[in-house]
Amino acid sequence: MSTVVPYTALTGVYTIDPAHSTIGFSVRHAMIANVRGRFGAFEGLVKLDGYQPSRSEAYLSVQTGSIETSSPDRDAHLAGPDFLDAATYPLMVFRSAGLADRGDGQFRLRGHLRIKDVELPLQIHLAFDGATEDENGDHRAGFSGTALVRRSDWGLGGNPPDETGGVLVSDKVRLNFDISAVRLSRSYAA
Repeated sequence: MSTVVPYTALTGVYTIDPAHSTIGFSVRHAMIANVRGRFGAFEGLVKLDGYQPSRSEAYLSVQTGSIETSSPDRDAHLAGPDFLDAATYPLMVFRSAGLADRGDGQFRLRGHLRIKDVELPLQIHLAFDGATEDENGDHRAGFSGTALVRRSDWGLGGNPPDETGGVLVSDKVRLNFDISAVRLSRSYAA
């Protein structure tokens, strides 16, 4: 059961729990439907400073070859040289560069996302979803977030026209994050 806690009680270093977290995406296909997918292998650390939330930090590393869209052929194509090129670039990495409190548990997390050999700024709209102590006595904090990116900025795939003159796959991709993080320690030194 999640409870409302003061941010100061959240201060500490956390690891992202991949068994209870999702790193996903959605993109328009043929401009009529969304294709959703996720990455099955990732790890990350979160340093929360409840006294000065702007000093909090986040790091996330995602294995590009772990992409899953419920279509093995599409997954192989997305992990291949036209898109993520997982054989050459096995990881994509996000490093935070600042956190702004927007009130009511809403934040803007700024940072840099590196995909392939391109690193660009990224802003994530982040919500604090609560904190709890789980059945093992571990302290957990939950967050959800979204970001909108253009895959062409990272050189991810072409955009061939479809039969109607539109594009087969949108350039805009919505990233979705549902994070459950487990506290490793209560201390935090930025």
